[in-house]
Amino acid sequence: MTTAVRARPDKTSTTMQLQVKHAPRRIPLNGIKDIAQSASDMLVDVRESMLAPHPRKNPPVFTTAQVGDLCRVDRQRMHYLARTETDLPQGTLRHSRSREFTLEETRVWINRIAPFAKRPVGVKAKTIAIGNFKGGVSKTTTAMTLAQGLTLFGRRVLLVDLDPQASLSALHGILADSEVADEQTVLPLIYGETDSLEYAVQPTYWDGIDLIPASAALFGAEFFLPFKQSKEKNFQFWNVLNSGLESLLDKYDVVIIDTPPALSYLTINAFMAADGLIVPTPPSALDYASSTQFWSLFSDLSQSMQEVAPQLDKSFDFINVLLAKVDQSQAATPIVRDWINKTYESLVLPVEIPTTAVTQSAAAEFGTVYDISKYQGSLKTYQRAREAYDRLAEIVDQQIVTLWLAEAEAK
Repeated sequence: MTTAVRARPDKTSTTMQLQVKHAPRRIPLNGIKDIAQSASDMLVDVRESMLAPHPRKNPPVFTTAQVGDLCRVDRQRMHYLARTETDLPQGTLRHSRSREFTLEETRVWINRIAPFAKRPVGVKAKTIAIGNFKGGVSKTTTAMTLAQGLTLFGRRVLLVDLDPQASLSALHGILADSEVADEQTVLPLIYGETDSLEYAVQPTYWDGIDLIPASAALFGAEFFLPFKQSKEKNFQFWNVLNSGLESLLDKYDVVIIDTPPALSYLTINAFMAADGLIVPTPPSALDYASSTQFWSLFSDLSQSMQEVAPQLDKSFDFINVLLAKVDQSQAATPIVRDWINKTYESLVLPVEIPTTAVTQSAAAEFGTVYDISKYQGSLKTYQRAREAYDRLAEIVDQQIVTLWLAEAEAK
């Protein structure tokens, strides 16, 4: 009987095969274009699948009770107003005799019925910059949700996306690389081709919000502005955005600017144009350390601006530190929260934005908690997230109204 002898694998050969299998792939510089195209195509597919059956975002709908809550009236009062104020939107009758109201219809009710102060005649919009020099601290989400929340107080809001990553534009269902031309961004203003940003304003899916989108081309501003400043002594690189927004301030109640996560020339323009500044700061050790660097660099910038332009008289109507992405399950959260409160004291807003399954799932679908008409998960979890954003909008709106009234009285 002959026994077959199985050959032992050659370790050297096996190792060589593994090395070949995991060998690095050489990519020439011009090969980056293929990777970028593949990523862009996939993003289009992901967005359209997330927003199916419509490739564009749709605003939420509201029940009669929700409209009543937003208008600060009870259900009985709502039914009475619906019967007597026949020019108010009546909504759409659904099953079980319930009615649904579109966002546009809801805002008509808010503007007519809700007890919110209106912007006084002759008083202009307030501009708010959302800033921090670290990415991932919730700047864009804060800008978007604050804008959405303020519209539910009857405000008309202009959002300005200054981040070349264009995340704020993406939250509106707009893909920067394929759907935003340079002339739709702030670049024509930056390049001196126009003196007003009116050309760049476009409506969005959300009634009450207009947008000036961004694209990767905004990186060009970081080269052009210092170059022009070096050539023209009287040029004020920090005042370009401020001047460009001037003609729009009578048309809106609030302008909110989303800034890049760096002390860039565009960020400086945003800060110089802003009446108020909101700095989202998660209560984690690394984010806290980063925030101290933000204020240090901001201080250096302030001193440099005073040296470059001693005539510059700049002040902020308010500066708010917002505790964002608060994860109560993290052991370090209460410790870092205490650091933040002791460091910034009265600047810290009396509201915290939690990290929840609601916010995470909404972000995964290019949305926010305000985009959700009916949450499929825990109602308590949804309410906790929504109430935090509502409270943020309420606090900011109160600050804005106080400033409006003070300006009106001074005139």
